[in-house]
Amino acid sequence: MAPTARSLGDHLREWRQRRRMSQLDLALEADISQRHLSFIESGRSTPSRDMLLHLAERLGVPLRDRNPLLLAAGFAPVFTERALDDPALEPARRAIDMVLKAHQPFPALAIDRHWTLVASNAALAPLISGIADPSLLEPPVNLLRLSLHPQGLAPRIANLPEWRAHLIDRLRQQISASGDPVLERLLKELLSYPVPEAANDAHSDHAGIAVPLKLSTKAGPLSLISTTTVFGTPVDITLSELAVESFFPADEETAAILRGLSLN
Repeated sequence: MAPTARSLGDHLREWRQRRRMSQLDLALEADISQRHLSFIESGRSTPSRDMLLHLAERLGVPLRDRNPLLLAAGFAPVFTERALDDPALEPARRAIDMVLKAHQPFPALAIDRHWTLVASNAALAPLISGIADPSLLEPPVNLLRLSLHPQGLAPRIANLPEWRAHLIDRLRQQISASGDPVLERLLKELLSYPVPEAANDAHSDHAGIAVPLKLSTKAGPLSLISTTTVFGTPVDITLSELAVESFFPADEETAAILRGLSLN
């Protein structure tokens, strides 16, 4: 038997509960009556497309998951998903390339919603080359797998317990926000890797401001902090799920080493 299609009310209720919001909470956020929202969830009232998109916005529903809401209400999908090399995304791809290049000699990379490496600048290659399992660098490269796999970068990360906890926490937050089953499987895989013993400096000084990535390299130890950049007003699904991770030196020694690597 074919599975029964989920109703609009089921979709809304799931996202509302995922966000830990009562009907009253969402109604206040959306500036509508709780009675109206109750009628929408129960199927007694059919919202307009604009109202549905407004509710999705207040719930923080990812663009990818707004189309199923629209379809459940009988509307056509609004948000498109293009390949990154689609001509329509050329301005966005050009912007990403400009950001990555401008960040040299410090490493920067772009990832998609599943932490798959999409692009990087030249400063990244020396830091990830020569790992024990070269297959981890074969496309599609998953940044979390590469970072935490025992034959990947993990043996080189001096503060692995701390960095691992940081990445796992980020992934769990992403799963909580999206409910993505691919990310759930990735989390299960990462948790199956050997758990590193907490070193005495597992709780470091956070480089004074943030959790650093302390990476051992042939050129010397690096201490890096990172920022995440996303597009501000995307209406394309692919674009909405891209993020640029930029790494900055946490000390002058790291900055000098990275500048030296760029000259080699």
